[in-house]
Parts: sequence; C-alpha cells; structure tokens
Amino acid sequence: MLFAYTYVPHQMEKMQEFIDFIFDEVWCNAPSNGPFGLNLFDAKPELKEVMEAFFYSDAAGADFFYGHVERIHDLFATLNAADIAQFQSWFRGNNDVQKVCEKDPAIQLARYADIPINHADLAAQLGGFFKGLYSQNLLDLAALRAKIGDIDDHFQTFVQINKIGKCPFCGINDLFGEYHSKREAYDHYLPKAIYPFNSINFKNLAPACHQCNSSYKTSKDPAYTPKDPTRAVNRRAVFYPYTTSPHALDIHVALLTSDIEKLTPADMNLTFGPAAINEQIESWKDVYGIEERYKAKLCTESDGKAWLAQVFDEWKELGRDPTDFLQSLALNARNRPFTDCNFLKKPFLEACQVTGLFDELP
Repeated sequence: MLFAYTYVPHQMEKMQEFIDFIFDEVWCNAPSNGPFGLNLFDAKPELKEVMEAFFYSDAAGADFFYGHVERIHDLFATLNAADIAQFQSWFRGNNDVQKVCEKDPAIQLARYADIPINHADLAAQLGGFFKGLYSQNLLDLAALRAKIGDIDDHFQTFVQINKIGKCPFCGINDLFGEYHSKREAYDHYLPKAIYPFNSINFKNLAPACHQCNSSYKTSKDPAYTPKDPTRAVNRRAVFYPYTTSPHALDIHVALLTSDIEKLTPADMNLTFGPAAINEQIESWKDVYGIEERYKAKLCTESDGKAWLAQVFDEWKELGRDPTDFLQSLALNARNRPFTDCNFLKKPFLEACQVTGLFDELP
C-alpha cells in the first residue's frame, strides 16, 4: 500500500455500535435472557426504536435484520459458556483490524470456515446476517438511516479529509472526490464473504479503485498466504489502511534491454523496499497484482514509453539535458509522488538512464 488513509469518524459508526450491543448484550446473554423480545434492547434506546420499527415493517430489509437477530439469539441460547467465550474472542479479534493486519499473535482471527461443524446452523445464520448488513436495501431504510446517517455522506466527509485523489492500493487510478456526484465502492479489506462480525466496521472499509477492488483483490484474503499445495497456508502481515505510522516504499526498476520500442514485462525487474516491511510488501503485491500492473503500465505507449519520449522531446526541441529533467522529476516525486505516477515514473526513467538511453541524442 503506497499511502495510508486518515480515518474519519462519522455517524455511520453507530451501526457498529449497534452490532456490538446486539452481540454482547443480546446474543452472548441469550442463555439467561429468556424469550427473545424488544425488552432485550431497553439499555440501547436508539437501537430499540430501530428494532420496533423493523418489527412492524413489511420491508424486506427490516425483516432481514430483525429476523436474523432473533434467530441468532435463539441459537446462541443453546451454547455453553465455553462456546460463547470462543465466539466473543473471535468477535473481538475480527473487529481489531489493525492488530489483524499486524499479525498480532494474541488476536484470534476467525473465518466462517473456522466455526466448528457442530455450529453449522449458527455459522449459516451469521453468514447471512453479516454478509447482508452492508446492503442498500437495509441501509436505506428510513428508521435506520435516521440513526446512522448515509453512506454517501460518509464518502463526502471522507474525501474532504483524504484529498490525494488516487487509489492508495495501487497509486495508478484516480478516485472520485468531493466534486463528483458519484462515489467509489468501499472495499471490505477482510472480505465479508470470508470473515464474520466486521462487515459494517468502517475500520475494515476503505474506498478503492475498481481495478483494485473488483479486478484484482476481489475476495482474496489479505491475512493469509494463498492456497498453494507446496506450502502451508499461514497468517501474514499486511498494510493497515488507516495506520498512523505509514512507511514510505522504495521502488527500483531494472531494465534488461535498451530496446524500449519492443519492451515487454519480461524485460524488466521490479524490487520493492524497505526490507523491514518485506512481508507487508509481498502481501500487498500478491493481493493487488502490483508487479503485473506496474510492468504493464511501463510497457504501454501512453505511459512508460511516453515518459521516455517526453525526455527526448524536451532534449531535442528545448535543449533540456536529461540530467536536468531527472533532477526536476526527483523533486516532483518527493513532493507529489502520485501526480502523473511520479513514484513509478522516476525509477523507470532512472533505469532508462542506466541502460545508456540518454548517452546521445536520438
């Protein structure tokens, strides 16, 4: 990940607050609660108002929410104390997204596949509930929106703070901003198809470009190495999208040919640093197809080859020495790394210089 987002508090966080209450006070106390009823929400008046509205509503989203909360309560009522303690540990772990990303060994991370087979019915109900929470059919219901606000407003608030306008997961593509009438999709960093409990936790939700979200990451699990018959599937460290201690990445390009006109991805090597965060870098490269995408960009006529042509044009027509061009580029890459992909343009043109392409005027 090239840079971190600044986390932006918003009214929509109240939805996770509601989920915390439902999990802790309604489900985990189910063995001693007695029959399910609206009285279970007395200690959370705003949530009780929502549940009352949903109870009397014919809307599909209302029935979805109320019905799942009731059914999961009744399944929790059959659990023993040890089972409930295990689910509590999983709930806490899955919602501590930063520590998950840091591969904290104290965190118990749970996928749906990790829920024992003897709780298959509960796993199915939890899956239906948490996968469906992030649904416009639910979030657009007036009774709920009055309490938690609107996701479009969240996005507008978000982009007024996060102004770079580029996708932090690739650095290549633009993102919609405050002057657009549309918004980007939010990526579930820990995919909601794999992980319960955190589908509406905004520390697990981050705007991402379409290529990163829908073409490359899709439902890849960043927290585990990919399935590979030659090695074990293990937890891995990944970049946390909202870290307050970001790392600057180093990117180095080495060209294996000086024939830029026929340049292909096989004609270059990319290396990334610093070494201290190599595990996070390797995870990022895997999840977002970084090497493939960067090499493809450097080989295209309108990007890598055009950057080199710009140096030649200014050299030939303006008498500007390539060394001066690279000095200016270094300044721009330091101050504005994501403008015109300077973070990638600089190492590519430096590689061109190393191959001798600037030794004489073409």
